[in-house]
Amino acid sequence: MTSEDLRIAAAPRWQPPALPAERQTWTRPPAAVWLPVLLITIAMALPPVYLLLRSADASAEAWRLLLRPRTAEIALRSLSLAAAVTLASVALAVPLAWLTVRTDLPYRRVWGVLTALPLVIPSYVGGFLIISALGPKGLLQGVLQGPLGVDRLPSIYGLPGAALTLVLLSYPYVLLTVRGVMGGLNPAYEETARSLGLGPWAVMRRVTLPQLRPAVVSGGLLVGLYTLSDFGAVSLLRYETFTWAIYQQYQTSFDRSTAALLSAALVLAAILILVSEAWTRGRMAYHESAGARRPLRPVGLGRWKWPAILFTGAVVTASLMLPAWVLGYWLVRGLHAGVAMGSIWTAAFNSVSISALAAAAAAVCSLPVAVLVVRYPGIFAKVAERMSYVGYALPGIVVALALVFFGANYARPIYQTAWLLLLAYVVMFLPAALGASRASLLRVGPRLEEAARSLGHGPLRTFLNVTAPLMLPGVLSGAALVFLLTMKELPATLILGPLDFKTLSTQVWSASSEAFFAQAAVPALLLILLSAVPLGYLMLRDRARF
Repeated sequence: MTSEDLRIAAAPRWQPPALPAERQTWTRPPAAVWLPVLLITIAMALPPVYLLLRSADASAEAWRLLLRPRTAEIALRSLSLAAAVTLASVALAVPLAWLTVRTDLPYRRVWGVLTALPLVIPSYVGGFLIISALGPKGLLQGVLQGPLGVDRLPSIYGLPGAALTLVLLSYPYVLLTVRGVMGGLNPAYEETARSLGLGPWAVMRRVTLPQLRPAVVSGGLLVGLYTLSDFGAVSLLRYETFTWAIYQQYQTSFDRSTAALLSAALVLAAILILVSEAWTRGRMAYHESAGARRPLRPVGLGRWKWPAILFTGAVVTASLMLPAWVLGYWLVRGLHAGVAMGSIWTAAFNSVSISALAAAAAAVCSLPVAVLVVRYPGIFAKVAERMSYVGYALPGIVVALALVFFGANYARPIYQTAWLLLLAYVVMFLPAALGASRASLLRVGPRLEEAARSLGHGPLRTFLNVTAPLMLPGVLSGAALVFLLTMKELPATLILGPLDFKTLSTQVWSASSEAFFAQAAVPALLLILLSAVPLGYLMLRDRARF
């Protein structure tokens, strides 16, 4: 996941203006564009429509359950977790970004890759690793029992364990956004501040950090929304948030109205975070005058080199090395115990196949929306673009409940099939593909298409022969990002997956929720290795930036 992809996801409404000399001349989209976009918009509207219908049809008992003090407590717990994880992630990510981009830290490119790798570890994998290592009877207790006689460690369950897990896995969202901006800062501002007598810390506080504020806020927004929608870590560590409460209500009650009302409350909490981000951002503008820009010169760490290495190494050890060691420990134990491998390979095949289909489908669906938004701006294009981001703003469990309602009532042929699960993935992760496709199309000058059409090519042939090849690298990056997100998705897979359709994510969750850590180790390792492939592609594509 590159910094460009994260910035697109965090700020979907931004679009560079077209240059007057490159303005296209046709304004009415053909049916090959607007008809697919209309169908995609209808699909994206299913979750909010479901919430409205269920909320309007909810019984008095459902409303009574929603308005009880317990719901307010769940809301406070959810927002407290989101705030704690966001602040801690920013505190880790900003120094790491500065060390790996702006300083002479030894092997800073290697550290830059290692600090981003925790992004491929799903939260439910991190949750079971934290429990098995730091739980009351975990691996650390076993190590301390001999020399120190420790019989039981303090409980890791609840807010401490959930916050620790999510911080270690989600700080790369802030790290990558800040690194993307920090690598493009103009050094002239800092040099001017130093020439006026400001010291290094004053320059950092008064010049550098204000320029990084939008990136920090955008990355923090991603972390907050990710934490609010997380299901795996909070369920394993028994910290009741909205997602866990919604899933329990869905599993234990025949009346889905209460789950829908809780989902609506979760959406309101997400809106509260978005409003807070907009208020924090304020009306400040961050423009830069044109001119030649010199490359950034690394800042010498001097005597702070070893503390910087220790800090960076500690973060990498806690977020990457220790999880790898714990996973390896349980993997060896599982292999020694003779854990059956047949179902694991079936689950791996299911995960890769459904993720590849979701990546391809999201990439294809993003093309007509990108063409409409970039080439045919108007009211319909704005509505379609906004609706395309609905699934990204909603937690997976809410999208899954909406599609259960839709499939059971209006699409029975695909109900409880992999096709409905595929639709859920496209609804949730279309923005990841759309951001990359739109950014690629913006770099294709309309005059190239006009020249092709002047030679007698129709719109479809022009797109296939001229536009699509130029967009291909960006489209592939968006597809890789969708593949990564689909491999990690859990609640939608649990709710919408067919009875005989097991994936690596569901196997990890089912085994770790029963404390069968040896059985969870093999699918967890496969899941991480397979998820690392698209992340490696995205990082290699972005390697020349720093």
